[in-house]
Amino acid sequence: MKNIFLLTLIIFVFSSCGKTKEVKIIAKNAATGLPYAGLEYVVVSSRTTANGEKYRTEASGTLNSNGEAMVSIKQKSGRTYSIRVVEPDNTCYNKQITQFFDSPFDVNGTFTFEFAECAFLKFNINNINCQGPSDNFKLFYFGRQVGGQGPNLIGALSIEGNGCYNFLSTDFSQVPEGEMYWKWEVTRLGVTTTYFDTLFFLPSEQKTFTIDY
Repeated sequence: MKNIFLLTLIIFVFSSCGKTKEVKIIAKNAATGLPYAGLEYVVVSSRTTANGEKYRTEASGTLNSNGEAMVSIKQKSGRTYSIRVVEPDNTCYNKQITQFFDSPFDVNGTFTFEFAECAFLKFNINNINCQGPSDNFKLFYFGRQVGGQGPNLIGALSIEGNGCYNFLSTDFSQVPEGEMYWKWEVTRLGVTTTYFDTLFFLPSEQKTFTIDY
């Protein structure tokens, strides 16, 4: 009986200690691939108790000149672990601001955070060859898809107009820096023609996207 008690105690002690997880945190610019140095990060664990969720900071610090940090976390059972990187100023895109252990973002202990700064976009769309009310214009946004553009890609319908359609944005809208893929379809006299274009934005750049169709 004494031996059983000692064995149970040993198992409890080892299970309480948990395992050590080596964690690598990376932050980079989604448009350029360059690292973000000096961003703050924090690793937090949480567990559910009778009095609600309890949180504990397991590690914190700043990313080095390569936009990276390495930490060792004593991972215990019954706790959920998350990593957060404070996004830089003027950010218009982040892949996932908070990432969890054992999630799809956990790639063998490596967690990659991607950010992109803001740029500004305005539309100027003009039907310069109007044939009547049956004319139709559709503009689709494809984001930053790998592979760029193609007739079989499905984008998000952003703007649509019929007839002698003209549109000018009243102001600039925030968009992430980097590449933006676009497709537009012009239907005139029952015939649809498709066009593609790629816009590239630098941080804080203002650009007007003009389409004369």
